[in-house]
Amino acid sequence: MDRIRLLQGTLDLMVLRTLATMGPQHSYGIAGRLKQVSGEALDLNQGTLYPALVRLEQQGWIKGSWAKTESNREAKYYAITKTGRRALGQETEQWRRLAGLVEKLLAEEP
Repeated sequence: MDRIRLLQGTLDLMVLRTLATMGPQHSYGIAGRLKQVSGEALDLNQGTLYPALVRLEQQGWIKGSWAKTESNREAKYYAITKTGRRALGQETEQWRRLAGLVEKLLAEEP
């Protein structure tokens, strides 16, 4: 299957949605969920995901805290904040408007 190239900002929206749906997750959990939901079209490495997590944490949309994983390893778990939930609503609306516009443009006869 072809891998999907991500539009800047799209990954942020997907991370926020994942955390809103699943609750706190570490980066491997987030990457695994996105891979699962996408039918393996999204196979993110930590070099792609980590900058998004840092950006979202700096914006106050997520909060990270250290905890033990199921296999007793230390990992940083991320949770969506109240500000992040508001941003998720706004970002979702903006994405839907953009997707609708792109769909209209693609539907036009050449």
